[in-house]
Amino acid sequence: MPSVGVLTLELHIEGALSLKDKRHTVKSLKDRLRAKFNVAVAEIGYQDLWQRSLVSAVTVSGDHAHAEQVLQRVEREAAGLLGGILVGSSVEWIE
Repeated sequence: MPSVGVLTLELHIEGALSLKDKRHTVKSLKDRLRAKFNVAVAEIGYQDLWQRSLVSAVTVSGDHAHAEQVLQRVEREAAGLLGGILVGSSVEWIE
């Protein structure tokens, strides 16, 4: 049975002075996670706010343990890239 894992990251981009500043940070994160982990990534919330964002990364696997490992690695990478900008994260499973 396939497992679908959804990692949601909440960002507070204090230094963003415009949507353009924010989108630069979010696009860089999305591109890096897609390329490195082969996950689907999208901004899912706060699109019109300058300093906040919700970004989700999704993986699908026939093995729940593998999917969980992928999302843990994605979260660690995001934390390393973002530092204090990453203010929260959560994981949901669809099985």
